[in-house]
Amino acid sequence: MFKRETLLDQLKTTENWDVIIIGGGATGLGVALDCTTRGYKTLLLEQVDFAKGTSSRSTKLVHGGVRYLAQGNIDLVREALYERGLMLQNASHLVSNQSFIIPNYRWWDNFFYTVGMKVYDFLSGKLSFGKSIRIKKSETIARLSTLKTDKLKGGVVYHDGQFDDSRLAVNIAQSCIEEGATVLNHVKVKNLQKDDNGLVNGVVAIDTETHTEYTLNAKTVINATGVFSDEVLQMDNKSAENSIRPSQGIHLVFDKSFLPGNDAIMIPKTDDGRVLFLVPWHNRVVVGTTDTLLDSHSLEPKALDKEVDFVLETANRYLNKKASKADVLSIYAGLRPLAAPKDKSEKTKEISRSHKIIVSDSELITITGGKWTTYRRMAQDTVDKVIELKKLPSAKCKTQNIKIHGSNGTVDRENHLYIYGTDQKGIAQLVVENPELGELLHPRLEFTKAEIIWAVRHEMARTIEDVLARRVRILFLDAKAAIEIAPLVGELLRVELNETDDWRVEQISDFIQIADQYILK
Repeated sequence: MFKRETLLDQLKTTENWDVIIIGGGATGLGVALDCTTRGYKTLLLEQVDFAKGTSSRSTKLVHGGVRYLAQGNIDLVREALYERGLMLQNASHLVSNQSFIIPNYRWWDNFFYTVGMKVYDFLSGKLSFGKSIRIKKSETIARLSTLKTDKLKGGVVYHDGQFDDSRLAVNIAQSCIEEGATVLNHVKVKNLQKDDNGLVNGVVAIDTETHTEYTLNAKTVINATGVFSDEVLQMDNKSAENSIRPSQGIHLVFDKSFLPGNDAIMIPKTDDGRVLFLVPWHNRVVVGTTDTLLDSHSLEPKALDKEVDFVLETANRYLNKKASKADVLSIYAGLRPLAAPKDKSEKTKEISRSHKIIVSDSELITITGGKWTTYRRMAQDTVDKVIELKKLPSAKCKTQNIKIHGSNGTVDRENHLYIYGTDQKGIAQLVVENPELGELLHPRLEFTKAEIIWAVRHEMARTIEDVLARRVRILFLDAKAAIEIAPLVGELLRVELNETDDWRVEQISDFIQIADQYILK
């Protein structure tokens, strides 16, 4: 079902699509799932890999946005908290309830954050993750053993969601295919097609593996390319003004000893007015984020020295275990596709985080902004807009209760394979058939060879980077170990994909070039 050949055959045999979606991040995949479950003939094309850009580089939180609450953006918070509840229901293997502690060093803060978090609880309604409570200094210290205790007054505990972003993207892609959509990575859209009236009615796309070109027709084309939205808008109209202002956020990953308990830390006020999170993730700790406006964007954004210094300095103000550059296991940078402000404002905090749907004169639909938590709602709004424009027959949204591929009732988080949900059985079966696949990939890591094979056979991975960055998250957890196992993973892929030794050598070299940027020099 997930075989590339089968999916490519569908490109050749389908004359007309109802919908073509450009972009395989959270937004595009959400739109594809919404479209196919409403009964539309749906095609999604991603130029590199699912969640290659922003959607694999988040803070790993499913949240209403405590910061937006402080800004008074109640509607955005309420919508995100509702969507957070649906994500937990529909992807229980990947989304979990995470407790956060806000450490307070002034009595006033204790009162202020307690009241604020009660409002947050209230807005979540029936889909609440748990009540927020004030805790004493002694309990705060007991729960956060690496926290500085000087002048500490106490803490406020609240609950939010925590998840694995690119794993969810891959599972949504699988769900789309199971629901009848055609979803392909490594296929790049190079042009839009238009009819005699100048309306967009398809795309020209190229399979980047074989360089085969396809001309594909559709009733509607949706641009869900995040920070690359402007490139597609300029394919449509060469003189289109930029609608996106990318903002960069970076994250540093440390080993668990920097935050040994089960709680995350939320530092509510940093020097740049953002919040800083220290979040347990895959038995490591993710610390971020920053907010730096950029003038350009790329598929592999690089962390700036000043961003690294800022995250380290801020974290060290609160930790009694000093974090240094040498302790960083991996560093990653992501770009937020913020809607560009009309007045050239420089403040990213004031550029809207809510999503925006743009309808071009050619009837190309572009969806921008938003965040992972609201991916489903963004998709619903986009498809509703397409129906309103009479580009598609009316049909109701069904994604509120659709379980995502792999979702299952019981989750044992002691076993690192829990993120596969119902697919764990399949991975176990691979090891039964070939016990060698039960071997660890690296002495420092918990991951096995079987997971690499599974990623290629069932999760549409095509390259070492697809596997180690977005299926098995080693590049984000320990970049040096990822480089060390690249030759081994390259060989497993070469055999599985029936490729040549030259292909493997090129793959290793490409991967090391990318992975090198995840190591803090």
